[in-house]
Amino acid sequence: MKLTLKIWRQKNAQDKGGIVDYPIDGIEPDMSFLEMLDVLNEQLINKGEEPVAFDHDCREGICGMCSLFINGEAHGPDRGVTTCQLHMRMFKDGDTIFIEPFRAKAFPVIKDLVVDRSSFDRIQHAGGFVSVNTSGNTIDANTIPINKHDADKSFDAAACIGCGACVATCKNSSAMLFVAAKVSQYALLPQGKIEAVDRVLNMVHQMDHEGFGNCTNTGACEVECPKGISLENIARMNREYLSASLQG
Repeated sequence: MKLTLKIWRQKNAQDKGGIVDYPIDGIEPDMSFLEMLDVLNEQLINKGEEPVAFDHDCREGICGMCSLFINGEAHGPDRGVTTCQLHMRMFKDGDTIFIEPFRAKAFPVIKDLVVDRSSFDRIQHAGGFVSVNTSGNTIDANTIPINKHDADKSFDAAACIGCGACVATCKNSSAMLFVAAKVSQYALLPQGKIEAVDRVLNMVHQMDHEGFGNCTNTGACEVECPKGISLENIARMNREYLSASLQG
């Protein structure tokens, strides 16, 4: 396959940045998108040029680091996959592919296609946890009966990998789906009830503090989410927030 890559290059957060064209040849349809970028970088290094910086880690669709905006879509044209799971067979010989970083005020560009998503970490630190007594009096979680429906819904919410596709695809750069998933996975379980009030208030406050926008209600976040996190979680978070506000 012969392709024309139009890649966003930016030296650092202060640099203006811009799109640079890179023709590439010899790409196999069975290559992953990141393997294609590896081939490009190998060519650039061999020519003495600066390789393109992009985030990746597990390359198994688990860690959420490989977040790229490809032809105007978070993680590219396929559905239910992260960028590292996207294969070049989704494109045609001769295609032009635009590759950009996730765009959001709360995701400042570090270099090229790498953005700083530590805002997600700070939101989780604000309340995305359950306090556990580790003094020797711990109780086996399996001794607490949990309705299967609630357990399944909690596992579904916990599938969120924090990649930020929901933010990147939202015209308001909203993080509602991410925060809602982190709130829901505990709101549905008895272990999460003790800190429920503080959790949702603190996480929503931190989300607003980080500069994320409001929900647009368009549902684009659910469509682009590689793990299919449901909009039901946003409705649940709103109910949790209202209840916590009234109690507070």
